[in-house]
Amino acid sequence: MSTPILESRPDFSLVLGGPLFQIFLRTHLSGSALELLHRRMIVVMGIAWLPLLLLSALRGDAVGDEVSIAFVDDIETHVRFLIALPILIAAELVVHRRIHHVVSQFVERGLIGSEQMPEFRQAIDTTLRLRNSPIIELALIVLVYAVGHWIWRNEIALHATSWYASQDGAQIQLTPAGYWHAFVSVPIFQFMLMRWYFRFALWFWFLFRVSRLQLRLLASHADRAAGLGFLSESIYAFSLVLLAQGAVAAGLIASKILYAGRGLLSFKVEILSFLIFFIVVTLIPLMVFTPQLLRAKRKALRHFGRLVNRYSDEFNQKWVEGGAPQSEPLLGSSDIQSLADLGNSYSVVRETRLVPFDIKDVMRLAAISATPFLPLLLTMFSLDDFATFLIEAIF
Repeated sequence: MSTPILESRPDFSLVLGGPLFQIFLRTHLSGSALELLHRRMIVVMGIAWLPLLLLSALRGDAVGDEVSIAFVDDIETHVRFLIALPILIAAELVVHRRIHHVVSQFVERGLIGSEQMPEFRQAIDTTLRLRNSPIIELALIVLVYAVGHWIWRNEIALHATSWYASQDGAQIQLTPAGYWHAFVSVPIFQFMLMRWYFRFALWFWFLFRVSRLQLRLLASHADRAAGLGFLSESIYAFSLVLLAQGAVAAGLIASKILYAGRGLLSFKVEILSFLIFFIVVTLIPLMVFTPQLLRAKRKALRHFGRLVNRYSDEFNQKWVEGGAPQSEPLLGSSDIQSLADLGNSYSVVRETRLVPFDIKDVMRLAAISATPFLPLLLTMFSLDDFATFLIEAIF
């Protein structure tokens, strides 16, 4: 057995690297293993949300009826900066721990042979270099201010008098709070989200590189994924990112319902499309192993088929056609148990999936992704109406 690669790469992580991580380290907002999570969350939320409250309060737009949408009534803003943003920060710790464990399993389970180890090391080195690239994070910042700001101003911002803008014909004029919102708060959130998209792309790239190696897969493995069942853990590693993304979408829909006069059912296509898209995108990286799983299954079916046929023929000759010695008792014979065990192994091979996840993983991911949209049901009926209906239905 070769030496586990993670002994020489103990810092393998999709998270522990890059300029922002170094800033967190130097400002004592993070430890080397992502400690001080609450401190990071409070500081980043404070920069993104607190100035909006203070600036809108100074202008008199925080509460009241002076504007169509006061700051305290802007659900989309509070969801984005007080719920989704801290979830994105917390997701770093989850992804770091789970992905580190998943990568280590390739070696610990003997899936990487000694002849493939140099290429496996190269895949890790390439991933770490890209993760640490300051050019990429700088490009993300440029993307946020060039494209992200345009999208926010034209597609997301409500074209109505609010705490962050006033309507001037077809244009919106930003208030002091609006300038902080447009050029500090929203870019912070968009950068954190784009950074997660980049990390997810890195994960896809790493798995693609590994899937090109000759892995030692066993279609008779009990996990029904030829030994790759552990990869389903990565689905749950990224589930917090999907939860945050769903919260933003739900907050945006809530704003459209409350302030643009639209109904929840008018968003059913968008919600369903959102769920399908992000679930599929999360699962696609694991599908790169499908060709190897297919080859492993076909090979095992051929080999087990011949073995099962040979054993069944010999068993038939010995016990069915009377070839067994008279002195050998049938009761308690290990031949019967061996036949049953062989049949179970063949069944496992036949049931081997062509993807390293099952329908339960998909359903759980769908449930997590859909959770942020459940509170939107309250826009269709109140809790009082539901409680009254429940009481009438019971009594």
